[in-house]
Amino acid sequence: MPRINKIIDLLEQDEPVYYTGPSSRGYEGGKQDAQTWADFINYDFEHGPFDMTALRAYMQGLVDGGPTKSGHRTPGVVVTLPVTGTSEAVIRANAWQIAHVLSAGVHGILLCHAEDPAAVRALVEGARWPTATIGVGEGGLGRGRQGNGAQGYAARIWDVSPVDYIKKADPWPLNPDGELFLGLKIENRHALERCEESLAVPGIAFAEWGPGDMGLSFGHLDRHDPPYPPEMTQARSRVMAGCKANGLRFLNSARPNSVVDMIKEGVRVVAGGQEASEIGRKHTSRKVPW
Repeated sequence: MPRINKIIDLLEQDEPVYYTGPSSRGYEGGKQDAQTWADFINYDFEHGPFDMTALRAYMQGLVDGGPTKSGHRTPGVVVTLPVTGTSEAVIRANAWQIAHVLSAGVHGILLCHAEDPAAVRALVEGARWPTATIGVGEGGLGRGRQGNGAQGYAARIWDVSPVDYIKKADPWPLNPDGELFLGLKIENRHALERCEESLAVPGIAFAEWGPGDMGLSFGHLDRHDPPYPPEMTQARSRVMAGCKANGLRFLNSARPNSVVDMIKEGVRVVAGGQEASEIGRKHTSRKVPW
């Protein structure tokens, strides 16, 4: 049987994963996206309404429209939180966001503006259960803070018992059997200054350098797409090096004419359209359907 989390299933085979956004929010959007070409859906709360009713309905729509052609119950779903990683206190005060999105049955979280390693540790702890022990004490990581009651709806979405959900809903690859995919956006100059520390926090699986926001932090009004000025190229290289040093997957956008080079460079989480994904899958001779 495949893993619950299609993203992890593919990455364990060193296959790049490709994502898109939801076609629409709510139940009908989920039902439509159940057969998406993408491996996972990036569900954005950073700039979109924090509507948990719509997210829960979306997840149920994915279940009712599934399974995927690969045999997974749903595509992966990674939520971009509205809270940013500017400090540990900010994450602690907004840990309810972590609890709410995970209780909807999603498969991962992406933290924007991850400036403070202590904030990153707070994210990981907020996503874990107190019963999880792997990695506790490493890199200052404390016990998990998820609370009883958050497992019920998510367990039904994953089609497991509540007890099994608590066992499985743990960050990968810190827990080799975990099904949660946690990531960081190292997307401004402040985050870049401490990126090596943040990327070394146990429980993080992937990261990106966020060129749009990184460009703004260097004073550029619109430098989301290449070619980049030297300081942005250096920022990208630094984040990618930090990912490689800590065994994390690096996220980058790709176009049909660049996706193969991106894969050769080491990009494993790809932001790009369907055409780019088909070229990438052909390049890696991917066997898993989508």
